[in-house]
Amino acid sequence: MQFHHHGYVSGDPRIHEPAGTGIDRPAELPDEVDVLIVGTGPAGMIAAAQLAQFPGVVTRIVERRPGRLAIGQADGIQARSVETFQAFGFAERIIAEAYRITEMAFWKPDPTDPSRIVRTARPVDDPTGVSEFPHLIVNQARVLDYFAEVMANSPSRMTPDYGYELVRLEVGEGEHPVAVTLRRTAGPDEGTERVVHARYVVGADGARSKVREAIGCHLAGDQANHAWGVMDALAVTDFPDIRTKCSIQSEAGNILLIPREGGYLFRMYVDLGEVAPDDKGAVRQTTIDQIIERANAILHPYTLDVRNVAWHSVYEVGHRLTDRFDDVLPEELGMRTPRVFITGDACHTHSAKAGQGMNVSMQDGFNIGWKLGHVLDGRAPESLLATYSAERQVVAQNLIDFDKEWSTLMAKKPEEFESPSELEDFYVATAEFPAGFMTQYAPSLIVGEAAHQQLATGFPVGKRFKSAPVVRVCDGNPVHLGHHARADGRWRIYVFADRARAGKTSGVAGLAEWMSSSPESPLAATPEGADPDAWFDVKVVYQQDHASVDLGAVPELFLPRVGPFGLIDYEKVYAADPADDIFETRGIDRDGAIVVVRPDQYVSAVLPLSATDELAAFFRPIARSRTLAR
Repeated sequence: MQFHHHGYVSGDPRIHEPAGTGIDRPAELPDEVDVLIVGTGPAGMIAAAQLAQFPGVVTRIVERRPGRLAIGQADGIQARSVETFQAFGFAERIIAEAYRITEMAFWKPDPTDPSRIVRTARPVDDPTGVSEFPHLIVNQARVLDYFAEVMANSPSRMTPDYGYELVRLEVGEGEHPVAVTLRRTAGPDEGTERVVHARYVVGADGARSKVREAIGCHLAGDQANHAWGVMDALAVTDFPDIRTKCSIQSEAGNILLIPREGGYLFRMYVDLGEVAPDDKGAVRQTTIDQIIERANAILHPYTLDVRNVAWHSVYEVGHRLTDRFDDVLPEELGMRTPRVFITGDACHTHSAKAGQGMNVSMQDGFNIGWKLGHVLDGRAPESLLATYSAERQVVAQNLIDFDKEWSTLMAKKPEEFESPSELEDFYVATAEFPAGFMTQYAPSLIVGEAAHQQLATGFPVGKRFKSAPVVRVCDGNPVHLGHHARADGRWRIYVFADRARAGKTSGVAGLAEWMSSSPESPLAATPEGADPDAWFDVKVVYQQDHASVDLGAVPELFLPRVGPFGLIDYEKVYAADPADDIFETRGIDRDGAIVVVRPDQYVSAVLPLSATDELAAFFRPIARSRTLAR
């Protein structure tokens, strides 16, 4: 964490000075906004937290509840989400309070007595070391609390506007073309309606989304045919793996057991069996006592004495998806840019047992958040917004395809498996997908072609930037390169040096000179009067050990002067860690490479150090210069 560059800070450095819309921010919802987000679920809150970093953008988020969520349905936090939390500055704190999944136990009928269950396997949760971050379990409400804290501490001083529900939405003409009618659901003026005009609207209002309905999108997909009872419970039991994630298959049905944070609470997804076509929702009337009874039958010979139930529900597995995630109809593609977007459960629904709903929804919100920020801040053209639906709809389809297979396996009876280890084999073989690391965006306005991928094989173009250890030159501290990147809306340009030492004629020296002085450099778009790294965070990693890198010989590009006092930022110069050389672990060519990373942590380009024309061509259509407001 860096601070003091604007003067001495004696308080919490995570609380930024208010700026722009955060100065005298009105408590009441204004009549006109740049972005109106509907719904404070994970997708809505991360979008708001990202937009809160753009204090020149008027963003408000409304929620029909009268206050914060108390009990959240989702609880699985995949490693990709924890990487994202790191960018927002709260990964360490949420890890400390969460339950950490390190392995998963598989229980099946005892071959000698099928009426009893026995443990058959206990594979580790991340067998390939796909991330340095853990797989966590924590209440969705706490995730939302952390994003609310990020918003409140941001220069925008954003807070949710509770007690508003969307009635209708219409897209018209003008500077604020989206007319949103809201109704008060709480307070002395409950029941009254008002209209807010927005430049853009983000619908994060769940599976029954009124925003989705307003833009003519429909969830389509498989009908539900299998029901599960789910409960968050406190119980006394003799089941030995009550604090381990478990898949339990017995002759009486199946259970997915998820230990919860705090050391005592756990969640159980209890198999209620097939749902008849003419059920008409009757299975949803299953009582908590019936769910507990079914759980005990599945756990035999073990018993479960439930003492308290914090929350429970009954749901039917269904897989549904919309064909677009914005208001642009197929016949309008390329003719206009979108004004309304849908995220999370508003555009994709699936089972809860793969821990994907909250995680994929947050990536939806992260994706659209920075793009809206760049367009409204004058950094990028409106055409950037068309990439949201194009990117995220494919991700959601891949998720549903995966979840169909996983939920089908989870619902199988033991005798239906082709091999005794089929379920655990699938769990281990597909670990990277649910962890959130199989997303790979196709070439587009913001993802280049992979023509030079061989220069950095460990940073696949279109996939998330996978961090690795390095050593910070200025103080010799071992750090993770990616952990320094914050969700501040900046592009990252990582320069991996060639063999030459700092100060010698080299590809790095030539690139640094060009980036610092050429009008074709992406840095030339940075507004006059802003810090030189305000829009682009450029870092260098040398091949030599840190003691061999002379900071006095490093190009000034990597030692920018920032803040009102023109102080030098020393935390952009790194060296390979001899104990874990990033050039080896990420397959980086010893002649060097440039790795361009988007504000949402996905790799956009891999280029040679000499490819200044290609670097300029990539950024030319998406980095618009803007005069800094004074």
